[in-house]
Amino acid sequence: MVAAADVLLPPPIDKAQRVSPLVVDRHGEWLHAFTTEDGRWRFAADLEQIDPLFIERLIAVEDKRFYAHWGVDPLAVARAGGSAIKSGQIVSGASTITMQASRLLEPRPRTFTSKMIEMLRAFQLERRLSKREILELYLTLAPYGGNLEGVRAASRFYFDKEPTRLTDAEQALLIALPQAPETRRPDRRSMTASAAREKILEKLVSLGAMSPQLAQEAAQSRLPSERHAPPRLAYHTAHRLSQSGRAGVIQSTLDLVLQSRAEILLQQYVKQFDDGATASMMIIENETRAVRASVGSSGLDADGGWMDLTRASRSPGSALKPFIYGLAFEDGFAGGDTVIDDMPRAFGDYAPENFDRGFRGEVRVREALQHSLNVPAVRALDRVGAGRFAALLKSAGVDLKTPRSTDNAYGLALALGGAGITAQELAVLYAGLGDGGEVKPLVWREDRVNDNASGYRLFSETTATRISAILAGAPSLEGRAPALLSQNAIEIAYKTGTSYGFRDAWAAGHGGDYTVVVWVGRADGAPRPGHTGRKTAAPLLFEAFDLLGRHKEMRDGVDMSADDNSALALARFEKPVEKTPPQIIFPRNGVEVYLGAQTHGFSLSARGGADEYRWYVNGDLVAQESTSGRSIWRPEQSGFYDIVVVDRAGQSARSKVRVSAG
Repeated sequence: MVAAADVLLPPPIDKAQRVSPLVVDRHGEWLHAFTTEDGRWRFAADLEQIDPLFIERLIAVEDKRFYAHWGVDPLAVARAGGSAIKSGQIVSGASTITMQASRLLEPRPRTFTSKMIEMLRAFQLERRLSKREILELYLTLAPYGGNLEGVRAASRFYFDKEPTRLTDAEQALLIALPQAPETRRPDRRSMTASAAREKILEKLVSLGAMSPQLAQEAAQSRLPSERHAPPRLAYHTAHRLSQSGRAGVIQSTLDLVLQSRAEILLQQYVKQFDDGATASMMIIENETRAVRASVGSSGLDADGGWMDLTRASRSPGSALKPFIYGLAFEDGFAGGDTVIDDMPRAFGDYAPENFDRGFRGEVRVREALQHSLNVPAVRALDRVGAGRFAALLKSAGVDLKTPRSTDNAYGLALALGGAGITAQELAVLYAGLGDGGEVKPLVWREDRVNDNASGYRLFSETTATRISAILAGAPSLEGRAPALLSQNAIEIAYKTGTSYGFRDAWAAGHGGDYTVVVWVGRADGAPRPGHTGRKTAAPLLFEAFDLLGRHKEMRDGVDMSADDNSALALARFEKPVEKTPPQIIFPRNGVEVYLGAQTHGFSLSARGGADEYRWYVNGDLVAQESTSGRSIWRPEQSGFYDIVVVDRAGQSARSKVRVSAG
């Protein structure tokens, strides 16, 4: 009967699976998190990612025989019962961590009957889960004040970091909070929180889990006075990925550094406009089609900022002209030096004009494309066939938004932006142009980067190279030197576009292994007289490629101090064997470490890369211990420190940390 009841009435363990969607970047760094459906911040606990000393101390305080009992501790029950009989009231509880986990799964009034149910549920949990899983269950659901549940949420919001490495003071606070989360909230009741933390520290000392001196130093540490806001990058992409039905952590292809810099770039760029204009941007890695940055608007507080404008269908203006000429090249009736007429001509009722309303007579195709002449592009589309061109784009995954029409003249307007397209679709096309003419879908999740999705060939690699060369030779922007005259500058094959009525300004191009697409305009589609793609969007495109150049230098270790560069030069003498740079595990970027009297140094730790790490703090080499081989950093005083790790392939990573005396 008991076994049947256990099967028919199982504990609702699935509650722990209802966690906050968390979107991280390609390296696992937080980008954006969202609350659960009931408004809670709750992240799945993983003991591998939690300070093991914290786990030891938690068990010592809450349930010292955790690994010995089967959910209920008979000795603790006897002790609590005896104390209650002796004093006439409940003096100490007997709840094990397993019983507390069962209570978190099914909250009930604190009655004798509820306690009996908790004990039964505890037995059920012990039958189904390992001790490790029970700990993770508890540390996922434990309350930490307000809408914070679980140790990861508490560590993020109170300490602005993951709980991989916690100070003594932080550990004591995290042990104390679940016992009375609302009355001990450090951001609202600091005195009560301080007293509760001190009580836990005293208990740890009495249990031999901490020295009196360390406890005294921890008791003097500052409490968090407010909750830290979680990272809020890539809102539009993160929100869309979080709606995919996947629970927990979703690893995107976005790069945190590129994404954050792209968002800042757009925010700063649109400040020059006073007409409510916003902007969007996409950065694509051509080889993999991974989206490394996607900015849906210049900010959520901008007009229409909540709209993901990379997905908004807009007129591309002249941005599709390279693909019309590419098809003409494939058909063999046009090449870069082919002469084409730029003269007034009517195509049925459709009579296109150039932007400046002038005509240049006979021109070469390369000149027509570089100067974005309209009449030659329409002539080329007329020869290629508007229906065929639209079908080609559809096969490439581009869903043109245009009214149904059997009028061929209307179809020729495709050359000048007569159909809607999104920035994401334009990115697909230009990334294909930069990858030999083969288009593939964009990749948004890191676990799909190497899926080798089948592509669709727009045109041959030769044609793609010829079209790209023409685009790269377009007139330089005012005040910007041609790439060929600039040291280390990326050669960019780009095209601009301006929609009818100056509603949309576009610039799209590829270079240096990346494709960038930018759009500038009003979210409501209102006209912006005088704002062309070349004047308004192209400068932003080039700033984005400059950003990519700086990002590559920083990633390769070029953008460092002279001391760092000399260290890198030595490290690069050996042949690189690994393309993935190392990652600093401790101390991670932005953390604060405490320098106590008992601190004998910090063991610097990294993973990935090509091993054989060399560590530098403020440019000085950190010597390795002769016995352990570890690099121990011993800061002499409080302050900010720059930490760099270099592997034997010359790849590097850096973090900036603050050292506090506690």
